[in-house]
Amino acid sequence: MKNWKAAAAAVLCGIGVCLTGCAAGAKTDKAVPQQGEAVGGQKRMKIWFDTGGAPGESYGTVLQNGAAAAAKDLNIDISFVYSDWSAEKMLKNFREGLATKPDGMVVIGVPGDDGYEQLIDQAYAQGALVTCVDTPLPRLYQKYQNKGFGLIGPDNYNQGKLLAERCIDYFKLQKDDKVFVWGLKSLPGRGRRAQAIIEVFEKAGLKVDYLEISPEANKDATLGAPILTGYLSANKDCKLAVIDHGALTAQAGNALRSAGIAPDAVAVAGFSLSPATAEGIKTGYVDLIGEGQPYLIGYLAVTTLLQSKEAGFGGLVIDTAGGFVTKENIDMIAPLAEKGIR
Repeated sequence: MKNWKAAAAAVLCGIGVCLTGCAAGAKTDKAVPQQGEAVGGQKRMKIWFDTGGAPGESYGTVLQNGAAAAAKDLNIDISFVYSDWSAEKMLKNFREGLATKPDGMVVIGVPGDDGYEQLIDQAYAQGALVTCVDTPLPRLYQKYQNKGFGLIGPDNYNQGKLLAERCIDYFKLQKDDKVFVWGLKSLPGRGRRAQAIIEVFEKAGLKVDYLEISPEANKDATLGAPILTGYLSANKDCKLAVIDHGALTAQAGNALRSAGIAPDAVAVAGFSLSPATAEGIKTGYVDLIGEGQPYLIGYLAVTTLLQSKEAGFGGLVIDTAGGFVTKENIDMIAPLAEKGIR
């Protein structure tokens, strides 16, 4: 059997040839554009990209970094908007983005299929391609997959399930141990991650305290510190806190330190790496991180839209869940977090 890495390289090479002119077998006197080059010096595509959160937020910054890198590599004109993780603002930004007449649009599926369907119908009607990242829009994927609509990012339910299972093993949790889950269960699609965490814990016989992240803390993670420390101060028998939110996870170390809570007082697990989260792992305040690899999400979203525009490829489903980060592997990964790649 051929080495799988060689096979994968061949596939990527084939895509690269397609994206540099789709010229295999064609006879022409014109030079074939090279990677990142466009005929006549024009940009190859204009993309509008919703990063989901607020400017400077850890997760959205890495997502934007990946998309910006792809745009630079492939000579694409890209613009970014910020939606504070608000479904209403995402829809408002999308309407305004449509007015700029982009060739492609990248959305995060927090508003759900019902919220987005009419707007995405309108986008395709005016000639724009659309793809979805982070939180899926399964009905719209079925409707527009043959026109480039993909789902790029972790499968939320599976990622939550895997993190909860790892927590039980890593922290040696026992029946009747109390755990705190702080999540976004109420959000369509996105809430499946918190739901999976709760289901795994309850099936294992753990006592689960669940708290919904408020819209205010969802938008501004600095507002979450007193909520986390308040719960832990009032529930000293809690063995584990799971934070289903990247930016709130990043705030956990400083929040616990400021409240005088010792690193070993409670185990903390969460999602998405950032420099602050990496520091929390090194200092013992954060113990386990499930990674969604937002840099890859951003890079692949831009790349697949260009593939669809220039070669007519259908949308792809790509699960970017990237395993776990702990004190055992943080020294290798932390420098990449500092660079905004992990």
